[in-house]
Amino acid sequence: QVQLVESGGGLVQAGGSLSLACAASGRTFSNYAMAWFRQAPGKEREFVAAISWTGRSTHVADSLKGRFTISRDNAKNTVYLQMNSLKAEDTAVYYCAADPTYYCSGIGCRPKGYEYDYWGQGTQVTVSS
Repeated sequence: QVQLVESGGGLVQAGGSLSLACAASGRTFSNYAMAWFRQAPGKEREFVAAISWTGRSTHVADSLKGRFTISRDNAKNTVYLQMNSLKAEDTAVYYCAADPTYYCSGIGCRPKGYEYDYWGQGTQVTVSS
């Protein structure tokens, strides 16, 4: 089992920044690819970003490129999501997910996250306009 705990969510004004963290425990962190997803009220869950086991490969949703960055620190068993220039439409619950497989390739990433084995409880991000 892998336990994931997100933190860093909150209320921020449009144009501001937030940094989310997801701390993992239970298994060897570097054996897992990590990802962030989000779900806004009334909408389906959507892919935000993913990072491979060593951090060598990263993918960010096309609509978020240039504003969101994913990173990881395997020594701290933590994956991060840096969010800049936030917009009201970024308001959502943000979830981190872990899986031994990296579900991204040159043509993109799995969009809904159904394949991921482990999920955190989510952290709310609210962007006020």
